[in-house]
Amino acid sequence: MIYIYNDYGGTHTTALAAAYHLNKLPKDDKLTKEQILETPFFNKLTRTDMGVLFFHGIDSDGNSVYTVGRGAAKQMKRILKSLTELLQEKYNGSEKIIFSNTSPTVPITMTFGGFFSRGLHINFIGVPLLVFGAKQCCHDILRVVEHTKYVGQTTSAKLTMLENQEFK
Repeated sequence: MIYIYNDYGGTHTTALAAAYHLNKLPKDDKLTKEQILETPFFNKLTRTDMGVLFFHGIDSDGNSVYTVGRGAAKQMKRILKSLTELLQEKYNGSEKIIFSNTSPTVPITMTFGGFFSRGLHINFIGVPLLVFGAKQCCHDILRVVEHTKYVGQTTSAKLTMLENQEFK
């Protein structure tokens, strides 16, 4: 199975989701500033990385975990879905693929932090806002990951697109 966490930029909530999924972050505590900033890919990607799949690792069940930033294009979800279906059909893919949207977990502080840090390159304002936002939403991200893994284990569909609006 392949898990792909996605949101606008692919560098904040998706990075945290992948780290939770791979048991690289503690699930019983609020995250520390160091844990957040040391998470692979957290606040590292730029606009040129949007649309690129980043591999984070293999989970304890042998499943691949990726992240991707979709950018502002609303069509990107449809493109990802259509391309996945095409590849599965044309190449008889048997691998289940789960796309999980982490956008509903993003608090406004993280939105502004990402804008200042990644958009304007003003890290002394953006990074503290990102850390504060990550601490605010870490439990919601963990719930999205747990839900995503549950769906992955229980669905028979070859392709599942989780919007996760219930975690807003």
